Amino acid sequence: MTRTAVQLASNKRLPPDRLTSVFEMMVRTRIFEERTGDLFKEGLVKGTAHSYVGEEAIAAAVCASLRPDDYVGSNHRGHGHCIAKGADLARMMAELMGRRDGYCGGLGGSMHIADLDLGILGANGIVGATMPLAVGAGLAAQLKKSGQVAVAFLGDGAANQGVFHESMNLAAVWNLPVVFVCENNQYALTTPSRKSTAGASIASRATAYGMPGVQVDGNDPEDVYFAFEEAVERARAGKGPSLIEALTYRWGQHSMRANLRDPRPTEELKSWLERDPIKYVEGQLISRRIMTAPAVEGLKESIKVEVEQAIEFGKASGLPTADQALSAVYSPHHAVVEPSSPGTRTLSFVEAICEALHQEMEQDDNVLVMGEDIGATGGLFQVTKGLHERFGEERVRDTPISEATFVGCGVGAAIAGLRPVVELQIFDFVALTMDMLVNQAAKFRFMLGGKPKVPLVVRGPQGGGVRLAAQHSQSLEAWFAHVPGLVVIGPSTPYDAKGLLISAIRDDNPVVFLESKLLYVSSNGPVPEQPYSIPIGKGQVKREGADVTVVATMAMVPRALTAAAQLAQEGISIEVVDPRTLRPLDEDLILSSVRKTHRLLVVQEAWTRFGFGAEVTALVVEKAFDWLDAPILRVGAPDMPMPFNDELERWAIPTPERIAEAVREVLFRA
Repeated sequence: MTRTAVQLASNKRLPPDRLTSVFEMMVRTRIFEERTGDLFKEGLVKGTAHSYVGEEAIAAAVCASLRPDDYVGSNHRGHGHCIAKGADLARMMAELMGRRDGYCGGLGGSMHIADLDLGILGANGIVGATMPLAVGAGLAAQLKKSGQVAVAFLGDGAANQGVFHESMNLAAVWNLPVVFVCENNQYALTTPSRKSTAGASIASRATAYGMPGVQVDGNDPEDVYFAFEEAVERARAGKGPSLIEALTYRWGQHSMRANLRDPRPTEELKSWLERDPIKYVEGQLISRRIMTAPAVEGLKESIKVEVEQAIEFGKASGLPTADQALSAVYSPHHAVVEPSSPGTRTLSFVEAICEALHQEMEQDDNVLVMGEDIGATGGLFQVTKGLHERFGEERVRDTPISEATFVGCGVGAAIAGLRPVVELQIFDFVALTMDMLVNQAAKFRFMLGGKPKVPLVVRGPQGGGVRLAAQHSQSLEAWFAHVPGLVVIGPSTPYDAKGLLISAIRDDNPVVFLESKLLYVSSNGPVPEQPYSIPIGKGQVKREGADVTVVATMAMVPRALTAAAQLAQEGISIEVVDPRTLRPLDEDLILSSVRKTHRLLVVQEAWTRFGFGAEVTALVVEKAFDWLDAPILRVGAPDMPMPFNDELERWAIPTPERIAEAVREVLFRA
């Protein structure tokens, strides 16, 4: 294999003991994968699995240069990475069989094997997703000054994902100790790399980000080892990231399911099979008199016994239960006692959030804040004002405009032990981050069997009211309340904003923290000066009443209270219930109120159809239907995007008058 012009040429040789250990790891991976293929055909390995056969030299050589505490982010073809980093074969095999004693308790399967104790951040079923996570782990290592390095394994297909470029850029901008290892096995599923990848090589792309890029022979572990060793030394020395492209070939089809025609030319496949990396290293060991042929065969036989023992362990393991699966979704919320009184000191909504950030960063060095333009300027809405001056640019990080990657970086940093607070400048941009929030943050604990913590907060302004038109004015809470694994919080007062944000930062789950723009410009209220927290999943009755329950969220709570005050002059008594946390939802509070008033109106700024109000309606119909004296009504935005015109925008967002009108309809419709 020829190297590109940016590469280091080397004819170095590994010491005999190191080459022997690399060879042993390669053989262990090959035998494990071959037996996995057999078990898939027998039906013991279910679903699918992606074989690493043909690529063993890369993982074995890379992991030979790593410390036990270094991080490895893998992909769907991750068995070899896990084995090379030291994963237990028995627990791996049990996981492939979906058994309780597997690494993930049978909840993750082949594509999600991980062991955080070994620095294995997890195999990953989403193409390219490992890169932002590894960048986040690299950020954690940098901030902790631990000397750790994070490795992101990716395929040639992932090199054409946007997060590849975003992750390379972010790692370079922040000078993070990350090494990107692209295993170019020539095909992304069935599409040849030459037909989908522009440029001279994937490695040459590194030049654009000011980092070294090296293309190596991925079937020669010595070539891989010395290129990677240089990249790791560079990363540990604080000189930033590198990219290694290892040219190799997978022997089998994309996955063991093999339900697609294999388009690879016969002669091409044959030529690569003749370049078997294991046979190559075996020949080197024998020709250099490091091992004899009988010794090589003895090693293979001992590994076969090891793999068979792993298979028997998997077969003997029990099956996971539904209770185990359900308990794996969330980390327990911390016990919290809410203050008895908010006091008399007054803050705005923005000031309350800013104070919460200041106080949590003061008391916990693991808390950091990142987002667009949050540093010296304090951000678009001044929510992070003063943080940069107090805590410096290491803990208050201005990011590139690459939402998917800096949110993913937050996920990786949380997994690696930090408590990131990630700001989306406008929450509509969350659409760009859905993979990282929904497929990574929300599922990570579950896929790993309920063991890890993902203490991440993603916060920012949502909704309308400030004339930012359709793409900057949406209320999207229903998207996230629908997803198990996410906590969704929507405060309505400065008091709630501070206390709930502190609770969110201290929580061990990924939290979506929604801040209504309308509250930014209109809400002031009493807020205690000392740090305090509010229980997650605990709503509040904002106004007691007897005739109609109004469940309102976020900016609609003060509008519901205004409507209640107006209706009180007509002799109508309204109970206003604020869930505060949308997921988990305080069902008991809502149901007890409805059982008292016998009527329900749900008010939300978001679109009415398929929204949070529909869930509250379903809850009451299922659990308190016999207590209702009238049909449930919902008030929300009309079924259209937010208009720019100020008169139309005010018409689209529910007003106190619309709420009062709906209350009258509920009350007199029985």
